[in-house]
Amino acid sequence: MSRIQTLFRTLTEAVAAALMAAMFGTFILQVLIRYTARIEWVAVNLPWLQPINFSWTLEFCLAVWVWLIFWGNAFVVRNQDHVTFDILYLAVPPRVRRGFAIVTGLVIAIGLLASIPPTWDRFMVLRLKKTATLGDLFGDWIRMRDIYMIYIVFLFAVAARYLWMVWHAFRYGVEEPVLPTEKRPNP
Repeated sequence: MSRIQTLFRTLTEAVAAALMAAMFGTFILQVLIRYTARIEWVAVNLPWLQPINFSWTLEFCLAVWVWLIFWGNAFVVRNQDHVTFDILYLAVPPRVRRGFAIVTGLVIAIGLLASIPPTWDRFMVLRLKKTATLGDLFGDWIRMRDIYMIYIVFLFAVAARYLWMVWHAFRYGVEEPVLPTEKRPNP
């Protein structure tokens, strides 16, 4: 793997790890607030720890979860990490596998790219909708469009990955499949 690819992979994994850390930290904050709110001296001495001040935590966790799922699937999860139903694929000769890879890669990439315009149109509606509680944390500027914008990034990234796989299959063919009993080479 080239140095740029390694750096990009490390950066995307770091972003995913930061998203997980933010979600976990917010979850711990939710638990802390929920259980300390029942202690009388906390309510008297630390009024800023009232649960009403932390209503944003649930929506924040949900927003970070959406980002984590689409970010991870766009940039972190590798093709060999996915579950595949490849009985037919493994049963055919390499030339046919190459054709399968090219056709399915093109279909998936075209489908994802074709879904961008209608998705973008829907996002124009979401630009008007405010979040229920995240405005308390980030200010009034955050909209539902901002939360779901990662989906557009996901569509472009996965389509690009499949187009790259098509080009690679067209130019170099497909790799021989590794059976479950065989050891995979380290990437």
